[in-house]
Amino acid sequence: QVQLVESGGGLVQAGDSLRLSCVASERTGSIYFMAWFRQAPGKEREFVAAISRSGGTTYYAGSVRGRFTISRDNAKNTIYLQMKSLKPEDTAVYYCAGRRQGYSGSALAYDDWGQGTQVTVSS
Repeated sequence: QVQLVESGGGLVQAGDSLRLSCVASERTGSIYFMAWFRQAPGKEREFVAAISRSGGTTYYAGSVRGRFTISRDNAKNTIYLQMKSLKPEDTAVYYCAGRRQGYSGSALAYDDWGQGTQVTVSS
């Protein structure tokens, strides 16, 4: 099982930017489809963004498209989530996840998960 460790969360104001990172414990570039999910208190975990193995294809939830950018650096076994124009409704625990098959927007489809990093956006 691949270990995933997120970092970069914090408390910011509405309109600010933040970049999350997720480091994998082993080489992921050629075998791993990766994604970011988030979960707010009292809500289900929801898909945020995903990226193909090569980084050439990305997917976004409608609520973040145009504000968030997912990217990966396979040489560093790391994916990123650049978040801009943050809103209070973006407040959640953000999780990094990976799977060995192709794209899926369902949390149930992902094999490996990080512990999460808290993002809080104040108004």
